[in-house]
Amino acid sequence: MERKNEKEAGRQEEKMKSMADVVYDYMDWAEIEAVTYSEESAPRGILGPRPVKEGILVQAFFPGRSRADIRTPDGRLTPMYLEDESGFFAGIIPAGKSGRIPRYRFVLYDAEGREDREFADAYAFPCQITEKEEKKFQEGTWYDAAETLGAHIRTVRGVKGTYFAVWAPNALRVSVAGDFNHWDGRYLQMNRTASGIFELFVPGVGEGALYKYEQKLKTGLVYLKADPFAAQSQKAPENASVVREPAHAWQDDAWMEKRKKNGSGTAAPMAVYEAHLGSWQKKADGTPLGYRELAQELPAYVGKMGFTHVEFTPVMEYPDDASLGYATSGYFAPTSRYGSSEDFMSLVDAFHQAGIGVILDWVPAFFARGNEGLSSFDGTCLYEHLDPRQGVHPKYDTLIFNYGRKEVVSFLLSSALFWLKKYHADGLRINDVSSMLYLDYGRPAGGWVANRYGGNENLEAEEFLQKLNTVIAKECPGTVTVAEENTGWPLVTGPVREQGLGFTYKWNNGCLDDYMNYIQLDPLFRGQHQDSLTFSMAYMYSERFMLSLDHSRIQEEGAYLKLMPGYRESLKMANLRLTLSYMLVHPGKKLLFMGTEFGQSGRWNPEEQLDWKECAEPLHAAMQDCTRTLLRLYRSQPALYEEDFSADGFEWIDNLDWQRNLLIFLRRSRDGKNTLLAVCNFSNVEYDDFRVGVPKAGKYKEIFNSDAVAFGGSGAVNPRVKASRPIEAHERENSIKVKIPPLGVSVFALRENG
Repeated sequence: MERKNEKEAGRQEEKMKSMADVVYDYMDWAEIEAVTYSEESAPRGILGPRPVKEGILVQAFFPGRSRADIRTPDGRLTPMYLEDESGFFAGIIPAGKSGRIPRYRFVLYDAEGREDREFADAYAFPCQITEKEEKKFQEGTWYDAAETLGAHIRTVRGVKGTYFAVWAPNALRVSVAGDFNHWDGRYLQMNRTASGIFELFVPGVGEGALYKYEQKLKTGLVYLKADPFAAQSQKAPENASVVREPAHAWQDDAWMEKRKKNGSGTAAPMAVYEAHLGSWQKKADGTPLGYRELAQELPAYVGKMGFTHVEFTPVMEYPDDASLGYATSGYFAPTSRYGSSEDFMSLVDAFHQAGIGVILDWVPAFFARGNEGLSSFDGTCLYEHLDPRQGVHPKYDTLIFNYGRKEVVSFLLSSALFWLKKYHADGLRINDVSSMLYLDYGRPAGGWVANRYGGNENLEAEEFLQKLNTVIAKECPGTVTVAEENTGWPLVTGPVREQGLGFTYKWNNGCLDDYMNYIQLDPLFRGQHQDSLTFSMAYMYSERFMLSLDHSRIQEEGAYLKLMPGYRESLKMANLRLTLSYMLVHPGKKLLFMGTEFGQSGRWNPEEQLDWKECAEPLHAAMQDCTRTLLRLYRSQPALYEEDFSADGFEWIDNLDWQRNLLIFLRRSRDGKNTLLAVCNFSNVEYDDFRVGVPKAGKYKEIFNSDAVAFGGSGAVNPRVKASRPIEAHERENSIKVKIPPLGVSVFALRENG
């Protein structure tokens, strides 16, 4: 019996030896070396299954392991042979019906021979990217690239895992490294496609897994990079990417349908509250509110104040707090400083349910310079220009996108549409457009590269912006794009078909620059600078303008109240009320930075919350009430918004009274039924019984006065309705007598006789 067992054991050993020899004969040592040295860009052709005469040959690379088996669907274990001591294994399993590859799994053992891992083979699954998608990527038209590139949880052939894909055409080898493989890039080497995308489906990796891409260059340098398409990142200062499929039970169907139906709404009221989420309000311990906590507070406040929209300074992931988010590193991930991707969705949803639109600052002008993001992504200047005269921003020391590279265009367009579609954002504000459009922007003579015609226009950036606005208008009807452009580039909001850039609105920085220079003068000296107020109307209808009292104007000075003249706070408040009132009655859409609505007196500090305790002080509470009343007036009077971009909606009564620092004008609605008379006094002198010419005979009722006692003013108001008389004034046949408040704006509504 003993001899029989020995004989059987010998036969088994002989069989094993013969199978080992069979497997050995299939080994291609050059290929094995490429894998074990981690220099293979097409590992799917080596690792994984392939049919052979004896069945299915399966090859795998498990660094540091000495034993591995294959478990077939019938539960049987087939041993794998350690063909290379670095951890390269191979084995042959029986083929399935009709020679099909069975759904096998690997079984790994620890040093003591105990089974400790079982998982499906990543190389048994095909590429998930189509040739059509690659072609679109290379043409700059893969608008939904974010649905494939990055990390996406999928079920492939009945196996759940995560599909990873990254563009790194100049890397010798790319691997997925994460907390699921000890951050070891020898595992999970990715497969290169014709377009330079590396991809791999990794079974078993799911929600919340941390990962980066390990790249090996031809020089031998090996380093890790975060995923450009990551849906979420670790909380700063950590910067690993996080596997996440953002999902939210949206409750804003009515809002989204209305948005699509109404279009961009250039004839609708638009008053935007610009907010920096990290400093709007803090918790008791000094940490900022999270997205979900903000959802409980911010929409209610913005709605109560009367704003129609909110605009967030960049929420896309960024490494440096000092940049306020403008040096972006993650173009598809809301910053994890305030919560998860789903948390951010809940914030947007809360605004929509409150009837408030959401605009996001989005930065395609430049990106963060550092190892965390896109910089030298695959060891070359992939997203940026190689020449620093083209690729380095002269002001911010950030890197400039290469808009001439079509894959970069696909990346940026996909990002823009991602926020509008996936996160239901209602618009994008494009920062620093001027630096995109001019090759010599901020550069000395000889420090820039001319275009192919010898000019300073960045033709690729111009084409990109036109394409951006064209695609957004088509793919996301009802959304808006806003340009920050301050050089006078023509037709920023003009139609693309007429060689315009196609933006919905443009910040009117010129108008606000002139105004801020004017208002900071002592009223005694303002008369000589009347043209600073009136010049804006000379070009007002050349673009669709938005007036913006934004954060960039006070980053150095501190607060808008501090910019106002006056030796006591009440005078500063009067000038601030005058400023906001004039802005609201002036043609153009409106934007106001947080804290200005109540006249914050201290310097805005992104590390601290707004000084909300000031709202309990009489002057600041009155200022807040004034802003709220102004916004209510603005939204209730079509004359103040319907014809913002047509000369039919505005008419001067008097723009020449520089001695008194007065401006008087009309605003009209589209149907002409709503006519408002605005009287603006930029002097600190009250004018009583002042005769003002009016367009028609009728009764004029004062519906707003910034000098009301309730707003902290002196009370120079007009409580009674003013009936016009046939007395000529301002070259008008009819006129009314009014009291004009010092440093104030009065608005009268016409009720015609008869």
